[in-house]
Amino acid sequence: MAQKKAGGSTRNGRDSKSKRLGVKKFGGEVVLAGNIIVRQKGNKFHAGENVGCAKDYTLFALKNGKIKFEIKKKKKIIKIDLIY
Repeated sequence: MAQKKAGGSTRNGRDSKSKRLGVKKFGGEVVLAGNIIVRQKGNKFHAGENVGCAKDYTLFALKNGKIKFEIKKKKKIIKIDLIY
């Protein structure tokens, strides 16, 4: 009788969850204090005025306002212009 023995399971088939990095709020958008602007690994973007940097390099708004992206000395800086 032609029979086949049960095969072992594959060693592949695992993957890590995506980290959902990137820019969450873009230039000109109005943000509230505490809103996340960028999630990143390392300082790809740097915190400017009214922007805080968490220990995992997430940039977030410290005050309500409009986001502005700038490049100074080859550094991408994110700052928030306050709205009254």
